[in-house]
Amino acid sequence: MAATHKSPFSGSWYPEDGDELQWLLVERYAESQRRIGSFSLSGALAYVVPHAAPAYSGTVAAAAYRSLQEQPPEQIVLLAFPHRGGLDGVVAPDAERISTPLGEVPLDCAFAGFPLAPEAHVCDHSFEIQLPFLQQAVPQARLTPLYVGRMDAAERRAAACQLAAAWRPGVVFLASSDFTHYGHAFGRLPFPTDSHVAERLRELDYACIDAAGSLDSEFFLETVDERRSTVCGTRPIALLLDVLRALDAGGIYQSVLDYQPSGEINGDYSHSVSYAALGYFRRTAFDLDEPDRAALLDAAEATLAGLRSSGERRAVHADGSLALEARRGAFVSLHRRGELLGCVGNCLGVRPLREEIGELTLAAALDDPRFRPAAGAPGPIDVEISVLTPFRRIRDTSLFQVGRHGAMLRLGNRSGLLLPQVAVERRWTSEDFFRALAHKGSMFSPRAWCDPEAILEIFEAQVFGRGPAG
Repeated sequence: MAATHKSPFSGSWYPEDGDELQWLLVERYAESQRRIGSFSLSGALAYVVPHAAPAYSGTVAAAAYRSLQEQPPEQIVLLAFPHRGGLDGVVAPDAERISTPLGEVPLDCAFAGFPLAPEAHVCDHSFEIQLPFLQQAVPQARLTPLYVGRMDAAERRAAACQLAAAWRPGVVFLASSDFTHYGHAFGRLPFPTDSHVAERLRELDYACIDAAGSLDSEFFLETVDERRSTVCGTRPIALLLDVLRALDAGGIYQSVLDYQPSGEINGDYSHSVSYAALGYFRRTAFDLDEPDRAALLDAAEATLAGLRSSGERRAVHADGSLALEARRGAFVSLHRRGELLGCVGNCLGVRPLREEIGELTLAAALDDPRFRPAAGAPGPIDVEISVLTPFRRIRDTSLFQVGRHGAMLRLGNRSGLLLPQVAVERRWTSEDFFRALAHKGSMFSPRAWCDPEAILEIFEAQVFGRGPAG
């Protein structure tokens, strides 16, 4: 085994001076905080991270590394790939250490028992661009780089089972990939470089991102193929999705930590590469603790009380922990003696939760077109808040569990959404639930979810309340 491999990307892809490189990373972290806020969800099982030069993809990559830093992990298994191809299966580089301007990193290449390959044969920026970030974020973590080459589905599943069997608490997987490569230089120009190019790039990228969120590697690869997408790290991502399915697909959700095309950075969309930082978290990572739940309920109840007493439409902001800075899908439901008076929410979270819940309370009290304004109803009103996980696309309806999952059904320009507690309250079966989704979305067929063009997404929700509000 070779002793120390010196990264050839030092001095070209990033500064060769250690202090200058350190400053660049600190600046990328600061820019990430400016873009997406100071809160970082932690406890991920895995991430997808971009690998362009830090001056370009570093801000998006920092979103993943800021989250990773919160754990911190004992071991990183980094799934990379050689851009030049020529590799079959999964191999580890034949090296004991690798050096960057920030120092030497020892490699633990024995994880899961994959064969070794000469470093000169596999050396690639898909792995080595991640090194300075790892040295900055988790300097104590052991590092296992694995290069992923050509495999059929059976070989990929076997490799995934090998990795999942070696997993233990403290191990985090990273898959290295950029997303759409757009422009003549990449031989990919599916639409003109005009005023709509950013919007079209986002639509193309998010089709692949959402497919990755399904944790279904075959669906992800089919989507990339159908869209003729130029996602470069399809093999590491597909392997990662199979690992996650082997660990616990039912309880893992993908969160988009940040997304940005290089055209947004330098203003040149004629030659643009898209970057996404994706995290894969167990459902419990999205739960708010009791003080934060109480803070949201306080804000909702104060908002409702102010509206009912003065008629003034003024949202009260919650005073809780940094977790309430997260932008999450949420709904506010208002009840009186079990009767629904209004329910309004959003799926994505356009504002931090600390601001969003008050606004949704006002909307539930005044704007739900199905009911008379709840603000004028006599007597006490109960407030119920549902904070959602990210959505996960499914193609197999057997993955839906009554009482556990809510769902969104989309077909053409029509859509319907129901929260998970609705099925419990009405004692529905899963088919009852899907029929109600189709009805709510005003779809022509009561079995619209069976349409090949239908998109079905599931989610979970943390639902809480505490009795009458004033």
